[in-house]
Amino acid sequence: MRMVAVVLGGGVGQRLGAGMPKQLLTLGGITLIERCVAAFEAAPGVDEILVVMARGYTGQVEALLGSRYRKVAAVIEGGLTRPESTRVALSAIAASESDDCGVLLHDAARPLVDQRIIADCVAALREHDAAGVAVATSDTIVIAVDGVMHSVPPRETLFRCQTPQCFRLSVISRAHELAAADPGYSPTDDCGVVLRYLPEMKVHIVPGSERNIKVTYPQDLTVAEALLRSELSSAPPA
Repeated sequence: MRMVAVVLGGGVGQRLGAGMPKQLLTLGGITLIERCVAAFEAAPGVDEILVVMARGYTGQVEALLGSRYRKVAAVIEGGLTRPESTRVALSAIAASESDDCGVLLHDAARPLVDQRIIADCVAALREHDAAGVAVATSDTIVIAVDGVMHSVPPRETLFRCQTPQCFRLSVISRAHELAAADPGYSPTDDCGVVLRYLPEMKVHIVPGSERNIKVTYPQDLTVAEALLRSELSSAPPA
């Protein structure tokens, strides 16, 4: 089964306040989106990469990536929302794939995804129809209603979702088809779409990493820089 990695960079990063899509910010001198593409390019189990970029920036990203990444099939324009961008990508994959394939949906705002996570995602899709990267929470989580603590769910049942989120193309396409017909639902991630609209489908957990952080606020970029410096300083000399 072919594996297609989708790097979702369709947002504009308003919460970061950088004046440009955050995926074009640099981390260690390399843009976030290129770091993601490079990770999937280096992954033996990934056959193809599709990049989804915010409107007006596809040409800039095409020039940035150049011809260095042989797995990149296209840089396409995303939608106004995350679900719309995902659906655009799924439609593009369906138009080019004659058979069902595996799809790894990854946020361009997670530039430090590592090869172990990607390999585990590919392996999970060879066994299951749906899987998502997640890490167990170390904090106690409280459910609150109107600013008042309501209940505390068992911590051992709680995980924090990361990406990639991984599916058979037929599964995630059907889930998004159903979600698009429901105007009252605004999903924030793709595992949630499958859980809501295909409740019979088991979404398996692929262990994530504290390193696989999402750059949402300025301080997140500072943390990512510190992680990168730490790794570089501890790496053996070439």
